[in-house]
Amino acid sequence: MPATPLFPPIQPIRHGMLEVDALHTIYWEEVGNPDGVPVLFLHGGPGAGLSPQHRRFFDPAHYRIILFDQRGAGKSTPLGEWRNNTTALLIEDIETFRVRFGVAQWLVFGGSWGSTLALAYGEAHPERCLGFILRGIFLCTAAEIDWFLHGVQWFYPELYEEFVAPIPAAERADLLGAYAARMLCDDPDVYWPAARAWSRFEGRRVFLLPQPEEASSDTLDLGVGRLESHYMANRGFFADDQLVREVGRISHLPAVIVQGRYDVICPPLSAWRLHKAWPGSRLEMIPDAGHGALELGISAALVAATEQFKRRGRFD
Repeated sequence: MPATPLFPPIQPIRHGMLEVDALHTIYWEEVGNPDGVPVLFLHGGPGAGLSPQHRRFFDPAHYRIILFDQRGAGKSTPLGEWRNNTTALLIEDIETFRVRFGVAQWLVFGGSWGSTLALAYGEAHPERCLGFILRGIFLCTAAEIDWFLHGVQWFYPELYEEFVAPIPAAERADLLGAYAARMLCDDPDVYWPAARAWSRFEGRRVFLLPQPEEASSDTLDLGVGRLESHYMANRGFFADDQLVREVGRISHLPAVIVQGRYDVICPPLSAWRLHKAWPGSRLEMIPDAGHGALELGISAALVAATEQFKRRGRFD
């Protein structure tokens, strides 16, 4: 097996900034074949933003790849802005880009929070979707949010202890509320330490096997810390179990679900529940992977899915 299954690095054929309201301006990229099959890439987080690696899951000779930094993420401005930032508005942004690029229908590709947004978009606009490639499923339920914050201590007690340490004992009964109050305030002396603690708590458990520590990124820390706490505090702006209850709106479309067996950020039960509610879907459980899209087994399965859709227009 090659060192990486990804396609070679590639630069956008064009990119830019789009003002979507008086507060938010969104960074976007178009990559690959301008006349190819359109595919929409939705990044995780919320707030994690794009990476050049995200362009590489798709054959650029076949696909017209459209990517954008969601509100408050990456190169979009203002960074970490949580106001005017809801799932419904992100869905509107996707439709704005679809119309701007003249796309009638596209393949929708998303991982982690990107899978959440992909499902929400598809259920709102099923007629605009060709199919779905989803990774590390997050349905934004109360149980998943509780796991993200508390349940993971069964695997990473040392990280959990480090995460709760900055919060006074009297506030720890509502750890999400305590962090959100700090990160969504306007005092940088308060929100920066909280955002860095949150981002570190998540980032150190993405991969199955330990990875070399990377230098902290202020862009990632603030985007992830502020927007994840904002969306989790609002349960993703969904009704209870909405994404599973409404999956019938897209169940006629082809879908492949790629899930790491040892994903401790988005545990496999959510992928299993989605698969069981979507009879035509295919679930690929990767036996030696955690949450990271660039873990070898996960990235290989994602590329295999884009290649299969290229050849057949479905997933067998």
